[in-house]
This record gives sequence, structure tokens and C-alpha cells, in this order.
Amino acid sequence: MADEHQFIENGLQRSQIDEFFEEELGRAGYGGMDVAKTPMGTQIVLKAEKPGMVIGKGGENIRKVTTALEDRFNLEDPQIDVQEVEEPDLNARIVADRLSNALERGWYFRKAGHTTIDRIMEAGALGAEIVLSGKVTGARSRVEKFNRGYIKHNGEPAEEVVDHGQGVAVMKLGTIGVDVKIIPPGAELPDDFQIHDDMDPEEVVPDAVEANEGVEELLEGEPEADEAAEADEDEDAAPEADADESDLDEEVVEEVIEEEVESEETDAEAGDSAEDVEEDLDELEEDVEAEAEELLDEMEAADDEDAEEGDS
Repeated sequence: MADEHQFIENGLQRSQIDEFFEEELGRAGYGGMDVAKTPMGTQIVLKAEKPGMVIGKGGENIRKVTTALEDRFNLEDPQIDVQEVEEPDLNARIVADRLSNALERGWYFRKAGHTTIDRIMEAGALGAEIVLSGKVTGARSRVEKFNRGYIKHNGEPAEEVVDHGQGVAVMKLGTIGVDVKIIPPGAELPDDFQIHDDMDPEEVVPDAVEANEGVEELLEGEPEADEAAEADEDEDAAPEADADESDLDEEVVEEVIEEEVESEETDAEAGDSAEDVEEDLDELEEDVEAEAEELLDEMEAADDEDAEEGDS
């Protein structure tokens, strides 16, 4: 058989044994069991509110249970040890069984829930939760919760710290499931913390103080290293800056010279163009004067001809 199949088989057998003890030892206040396989056989530790009823007169009842375990579950030499539950109100299995019996006897669910959870908290529990689910008051199913204190629902603390018990109340309208969770007093939770008054921090955490001093020394030494690194960077950057400045000066001088040459060329071109314009204007004036003189001569000649014709 593979390991995972063996694991499932062991879990199924454990659940069946737990149900068997709950049926046989319900009147004795059955509060759970621990099973451990040893080379000598199977060691079973039973927790009960009334160990005398589990053992029976002269050990008759315990021998009967041992024989039933050998026949029904094929356990090799089962050894049963019965332990009394010191505080029944802090055992979730016993509390769930009591609450189921109270509901079956006719207790109103709200009164039974509040009374039960108050007794749990009075016993010293850090937190408790009771969930009743089913046909609590009528034909329709519903869920009722009763909470007190602090309770864990997820993670490893919910599996390791919280005591979980279940029970069933058979009513006329139907069954009611009873789910009880209890955090016992003195449980160590991962989010617990303590405040120490009038104590020197060095006495509580001397190693941490030394570590902090070492960190402070490192932090004090870091600025010197940073300053040295910045000085080196400045020295390396200075020649580059000088080179950049010289290159910029040369570029500026070249641009100034080019601008002066361009301005001289534009001035020369402007002067040449002005002279050409003046020459053109002089030529136009001479042509206009010549044409004007010719027109005057023609007009005078025409006047002379008109005068001669009049005399004749």
C-alpha cells in the first residue's frame, strides 16, 4: 500500500474508533481520545468526565471495550488508559454533548447558548464560539452564533490551540448541529505580547543593543566613505568640465567670426546694389530729358506752321 493510501486508511480508522467511543461512552462524558502505535501495541488515552463509568465494576466495561476494538478494528493488543477531565466546561466535546442534551430536553436555543458560553468563560477560557445550525425554531433552517472573548479561525493556531467539538440534537422538526470552539486558559498564541515596566532594555535584549551599536558605527563611517567618493568624482569630473568649457569657447569664437564675415559680405552686396540703382536712375533721367526736349521742339514747330497759315 502506498504511503498516501496508508495515511488515508489510518485517518479513517481513527474516525471510526472515535465514533465507537462516543456511542459506547456517551453517558460517561466522553471528551476525546489520543491514539499512538507503539512496538508493544496500540496505546489509547481516553478523556472522560466520569472515569468510573468507563472502567465499570471490576473493570468489566473496559474489558468489553478492549475486546470490541480488537474484533471490529483489528488492533493489535490495544491498551486503554482512562484520564479524568479536570474542567469539563473547557472540553469542547463535553460542552457540545451537554448543549445537545439541553436542546433535546426542550431548552430554548438562545437561553441554552448564552448559558453554556457564559459557563465556558467563567471557567477561564480566553475565548469561545458556539454555532447552532439547522431547524432551530421553525421549518426553515437557520444559523445562530454565540461569541465571547477571542477566537482563532485560520492558520496553525486554529488547528493546534483551539479545542473543537461537535454534537447533534435530534428534535421533532429535525436535527440541530452543535459546533463548539474553545481557547483554553494559558494558551500561547503567536500574536501575544507582554509589556515590561521599569526594566532596562539592555537587560532584556542585550544582543540587540550590541547589534544596534554596530549598525550605528557603520552608519557613522558611511558618510566619510561617501565624501571620499564624491571628492574622487569631482576630481574626475573637473578635467572633463575644463575640456567642455574650452570646446564651448572655441565654438563661440568661430560663430562670432562667421557672423562678422557674413555681415561684411552682406554690406558689400548692399553697397554694390546701391551704386547700380543710382546709375540706372541717372540713365533714366537723361532719357526723359531728351524726350522732353524733342516734344518741345515738335510743339514749337507746329506753332510756327499754324502762324504762317494764318498770315496767308
